[in-house]
Amino acid sequence: MKFTCEKSILVSAISVASRTVAVKNPIPALEGIHVKAGNYLYLTGFNLETGITVKVDAEISEFGECVFPARLFFDIIRKMPDDEVTVFVDDHQIAKLTSGKTSFNITAMDASDYPELPDVDSEKGVAIAQSILREMISGTIFSASENQARPIHTGCLFEVENDSVTVVAVDGYRLARRTYHPEKPTERSMKFVVPAAALKEVEKILTDTDEDAVFTLGRKHILFEIGNATLVCRILEGEFLDWRRVVPSNNPIKLTANVDEITDSIERVSLIVSEKLKSPVRCRFTDGAADFKTTTTIGNAHDCCSLAGDGADLEIGFNCKYLLDAMRAVPTDEVTLELSNSLSPIVLTPADDKYDFAYMVLPVRLKAGE
Repeated sequence: MKFTCEKSILVSAISVASRTVAVKNPIPALEGIHVKAGNYLYLTGFNLETGITVKVDAEISEFGECVFPARLFFDIIRKMPDDEVTVFVDDHQIAKLTSGKTSFNITAMDASDYPELPDVDSEKGVAIAQSILREMISGTIFSASENQARPIHTGCLFEVENDSVTVVAVDGYRLARRTYHPEKPTERSMKFVVPAAALKEVEKILTDTDEDAVFTLGRKHILFEIGNATLVCRILEGEFLDWRRVVPSNNPIKLTANVDEITDSIERVSLIVSEKLKSPVRCRFTDGAADFKTTTTIGNAHDCCSLAGDGADLEIGFNCKYLLDAMRAVPTDEVTLELSNSLSPIVLTPADDKYDFAYMVLPVRLKAGE
């Protein structure tokens, strides 16, 4: 195998592919990057759960494939002079890497020991702008559970209908939903759950562009195609929470708030809250105002902000982090706060009909004098 490639392009490709390289694995080849030179150069990282392949434009002199130690390969290419890099691997898996006056000779691994990535066979994928898909993932993934007792909730649910694409994440204390209504029908109807760990890698690959990303559902795997990169991972199996049933509707109290103002108020009172000094934020919603208080062994904090509507003097407590996570994920300048009573969750919904999202946070039972 022999190819020549711009250093910067190769460094970028190795960086992306190495995100799914196995750290420690009984199969040594999985701790490396699979490099295949054909009509294009392909770099792959795979940990048996998630695989990323990056297609690279390179001048290919000889077809072939091998596996390079991931960390060493990246470090060598990264430290090469800013020029073209030539990689030659002989029949004995001895690799020579050269750039200008710099050269390395290292031992590669036989590609025959590298497992094949799952083949996702489907007739049609769903195309969505990269910027929109990235917003949908970042706007929900923080609510995915880390509790392995319910593996299905450690991922995000994708629901695709003819006129909508919805992503939902839950962890038992909160729920996040983002829905996108495409201009053209998807002509698909499907539901699947993607592990949060894989979605975090998808989010990193996505860019703020209108160029499409395409996801294709197979029998047990999902394939994301993003520019020159593809990511494939196993979907999670099980019964995901029926989110439509648990998100309360027709809440009697509806208030409109400026997202930045209410977020700033909650951030200020949460400054005296930490992992060791946990305390809920005590919220009182009155006519035209929201009052926030916290008390810990450090002291107490108070802040308030204006809002539109009458909160009926409702007092309710929330985990500061969960409430802030929800507020920070709201993609609009204004948000509607939907409430019922001190034991029911708060639901954040759009104040503008152009958007479609919901963030639900369960309350914390307040103690007298807290």
